Amino acid sequence: MNQIVAGIAAVENRINSFFHNQNLGQLLRQSNIRKEKGVCLDTLFQFMLSLAFTGKNLYRLLESPDTPADIGKDTVYRLLNSVTANWRRFLLLLSTRVIVQKLLPLTDDTTTKVLIADDTLYSRDRSKHVELLARVHDHNTKRYLRGFRMLTLGWSDGNSFVPMMLSMLSSANEDNRLSPMRDGIDKRTNGYKRRQESMRKSTDVLVDMVKLAMTAGTTAQHLLFDSWFAFPATIKRIKALGMHTICMLKDTKVTYELQGWPLTLKELYKSVRKRCGRAKVLAEVVVTIGNDEKGVPVAAKIVFVRDRSSKKWLALLSTDTTLTAEEIIKLYGRRWDIEVFFKMAKSFLNLAKEFQSRSFDALVAHATLVCCRYIMLELVKRTNADPRTFGSLFHAICDEMRQISFTEALALLLTLLEETLNSVIGLCKEQVQRLIERFLETLPTTFRERLLLLAPE
Repeated sequence: MNQIVAGIAAVENRINSFFHNQNLGQLLRQSNIRKEKGVCLDTLFQFMLSLAFTGKNLYRLLESPDTPADIGKDTVYRLLNSVTANWRRFLLLLSTRVIVQKLLPLTDDTTTKVLIADDTLYSRDRSKHVELLARVHDHNTKRYLRGFRMLTLGWSDGNSFVPMMLSMLSSANEDNRLSPMRDGIDKRTNGYKRRQESMRKSTDVLVDMVKLAMTAGTTAQHLLFDSWFAFPATIKRIKALGMHTICMLKDTKVTYELQGWPLTLKELYKSVRKRCGRAKVLAEVVVTIGNDEKGVPVAAKIVFVRDRSSKKWLALLSTDTTLTAEEIIKLYGRRWDIEVFFKMAKSFLNLAKEFQSRSFDALVAHATLVCCRYIMLELVKRTNADPRTFGSLFHAICDEMRQISFTEALALLLTLLEETLNSVIGLCKEQVQRLIERFLETLPTTFRERLLLLAPE
């Protein structure tokens, strides 16, 4: 029992430290996330942040004697259901702060930083009247389920993954939407904008998110995603923003131009020269995927890789043709970081399990809260694992040494002098005491009084 209490206290201390070190209170207010009365916003947000680490649901935690008295169920849900709160801005500000101030100083300048995009099922399969609830396709089970697609854009340097933005997508097809948007919402609010965004195509939303992430100063130059977004039109739009794309391709009717001939992916593989032996990279070729807005052909490198699980092959595309085939494969391997994030969020951080609100605003707020928890854990992991963070320990010790006043240092020296006179010269304790008292009488009054206060009784 004592170990459990100690563990909860350690988690609360860690959350409190993360909240104040990253200045989350200021970021919340900059994102128009406010409370007019009642419990302090900082206290309420830290309470919600710690909910996943207590092992209790909201009802049980509110009954706990350690919960602040002013926090109730209605207090929590009023914050989650706020239409004016800009949770996207809050997550972007927090992730940018962590990346720029904490992670980039620990990352070598030659290391390639990337953005990773993917979506996952936000399941509400038992719900009927959740706002904008839709039938969405689950890539894992190959079935249509009730819920939303949580489109996420994150940053990675190969060691740490930080979610930067998310969009809760319903369905662009009106026939697949099971519940309508709530009426009477002010069109100027962030909640209305997020609802309108949820009914757009995922590729359009992805391009807007990439455009916003590029202004954050994360120095990322490549975007990674899987074959679900690998359409030439989307790749060209992202290239026009100044961002290179590395993605997986699937064999469809989409054609790629090689020496003036439009070829499908299977036809392209048959036409290129293969490497000999059991090479992992079977072939690579530079093609064009169409023209940009100015009519200039957009070049891309396609790399065919041996599939270890079968006798087939896999194809990767990169608009950065200066990269080698090995570099493209290595960079695309980082896409697994976002899959780890999804698994962690669903299995341990209570994504889609913690709150059961019918409001679309609460879904966005809760998903942002889960991302905030993950950023905290990722920062702790990087701080504990990276030896370069020991430098902060050195500076902390130096600051502690500077805090030792001149009076304390003088008292320490007098104590050492007393021990030396007793052991080396052989003076008795009374003689040493008289010498020190005579020395103290020659000191200014201020130092003499402080030394007397520090002297042991």
